Amino acid sequence: MREIKAAIIDLYDDYPNQAISSFQHILKTFGDANGINIKADVFDLRGKNEAPGLDFDVYLSSGGPGSPIDSEGSEWETKYWKLVDDIDAHNQSEASNKKHVFFVCHSFQLLCRRYKLGDVNQRTSESYGIMSTIKTEAGKADDVFNGLADNYYIFDSREWQVVNPDMQRFKEIGATLLTIERERTNPTNPRALMAIRFNPYFIATQYHPEVDPVDMKERMLTDDYKNHMIEEYGIEKYNEILGNLNQPDKLLLTYNTIIPRFLAAAIG
Repeated sequence: MREIKAAIIDLYDDYPNQAISSFQHILKTFGDANGINIKADVFDLRGKNEAPGLDFDVYLSSGGPGSPIDSEGSEWETKYWKLVDDIDAHNQSEASNKKHVFFVCHSFQLLCRRYKLGDVNQRTSESYGIMSTIKTEAGKADDVFNGLADNYYIFDSREWQVVNPDMQRFKEIGATLLTIERERTNPTNPRALMAIRFNPYFIATQYHPEVDPVDMKERMLTDDYKNHMIEEYGIEKYNEILGNLNQPDKLLLTYNTIIPRFLAAAIG
């Protein structure tokens, strides 16, 4: 059986989350379905300064809490950029084993800040829930989104955003904007960038394609989680999310499409 090494870069800084276990589950499911033994190692970069080396075939870089600006110059972020630069240099070399990276949420914001693709700032209120996002023309042509509608559904959970894209800067580094935020309730508010392909091997989403709607529904039906959500977001938001989780053409389709198609391109 073919063996693949995957690195999961944990940027949650010990904040409770389901993302890391979800990444592990996605990798195992993909491997089992394709006859591949995928060995996944987790690196707690923000919490313990753990960083993978170049001896991995594929990388998943997680979301996480807090400001994507305040960490500039920190020890963990210095290690992060060294890894990103090393992978990029490897991919630009004549090496045949190109290494693909998927960046999620906090990782997305970090990359946009570093490459100066737009304004990274804090939202006036948190964006949380299952909602639609809109493909650009480049997004419609990107294979990772093949099978999703032009207006497809995602799970969004963020207090920060990237807005006002610098398209000249996009052109300079060869990046393409793949999806943008749906129309805002207040039309004067700029729409956030939601997915970017930085190069053939680096792709990033502001939202969380790793969220498993089946697992999320099970957690939402527990008393503790239900009470927490209602207290935090209100009963209407709770019922709205729960209802959307039952729709097979919404979050489930996104979950079964984006990261699996990324993996198909990354490891075959």
